[in-house]
Amino acid sequence: MKNIPPALQAHLDSGTTTLAWCWRITRADGMAFGFTDHDCPLSFDGTEFEPESGLTASEIRSGADLSVDAQDAAGALRSDRITEADILDGRWDNAEVELWRVNWQTPGQRVLMRRGAIGQIRRGRHAFVAEIRSMSHLLGQTVGRSFQASCDAALGDSRCGIDLEDPAFRGTGMVIENLRDRAFTASGLGGFARGWFRFGTLDWTTGPNAGRRAEVLAHDRSDGIAVLTLLEAPIRPIGAGDNFTIRAGCDKRIATCGARFGNLVNFRGFPHIPGQDTILRYASQDGTHSGAVL
Repeated sequence: MKNIPPALQAHLDSGTTTLAWCWRITRADGMAFGFTDHDCPLSFDGTEFEPESGLTASEIRSGADLSVDAQDAAGALRSDRITEADILDGRWDNAEVELWRVNWQTPGQRVLMRRGAIGQIRRGRHAFVAEIRSMSHLLGQTVGRSFQASCDAALGDSRCGIDLEDPAFRGTGMVIENLRDRAFTASGLGGFARGWFRFGTLDWTTGPNAGRRAEVLAHDRSDGIAVLTLLEAPIRPIGAGDNFTIRAGCDKRIATCGARFGNLVNFRGFPHIPGQDTILRYASQDGTHSGAVL
């Protein structure tokens, strides 16, 4: 149940209202943005809510169960703070959203209607539609450890313990030639074995993609020259001369953890848990499926 401030309640009871919707969106990088469907800028709690974005929203849906209630917000790509490149770059993904009902004549009279997060974003040439999910979507996320054969730690985090700034696991390179939209040859990585950076990360340091991070899908070598393939094509084209920093990757297998990193003591998987093949085993006369300890 919403706790409506007395001044706003009195305004609602007056019969003639001056209400507007305001959205405050806080991205994962900490930047906060404000938008409103009113025709003039509004400001409160240190946030400027601009009207130029043309942001409009569907009705609010709320259920009594724990299903994820969603609301759509549609807007034109007119605001200089909402760009197609940033949407494609994932900068708005999972951003925190606050939806306020505000008396635009007196912004101090307002009530928070919903908190949520931005989910799927559908875009066109001149507009976008963002799904705003309710906080119940957090209940669908995995909490705690996963019992699986592969490691559930991220390479280089506190649970893994590997120092990715070690020169053995970190390299710098420069693009020589662009092969496809997400594949290129690179110099500076001749001292690393083939596949060393597979499943690793690449940070662009110069060029149009500077400051962006990409995941590495494959690392090959041809005549001593590294050939890198990214998981996804960057938003901006890769160009010859672009510099980057690349870090080793891990396929989460216990064999890789021991052979490549010598880090079995910190392996966070459960490789000896019986799998589905054990469940489907059957008895046979030759003794291969006798039910004895594996």
